[in-house]
Amino acid sequence: KASGANGVVCSAWEIDQIKEACGSDFMVVVPGIRPKGAAVNDQKRIMTPSEAAAKGADYIVVGRPITQVDDMKAAAEAVLAELAGE
Repeated sequence: KASGANGVVCSAWEIDQIKEACGSDFMVVVPGIRPKGAAVNDQKRIMTPSEAAAKGADYIVVGRPITQVDDMKAAAEAVLAELAGE
């Protein structure tokens, strides 16, 4: 932030520390998001969409759980429903 960055890409496990150090307005983009029941694949530091949102993620990145399933639309809708608390 001191160098002029508006945010970072980081694991969901670092959201708290980054927001504490840089402020709530510092953008955090979080990959490695895995909906409940999705395969972990090669990711080691995962979190569900709702957990990452609760920690303060500004943007989440959900890749293979959406792009590598037969019904991508249903998978994306399930992520949105989880984020909405449904």
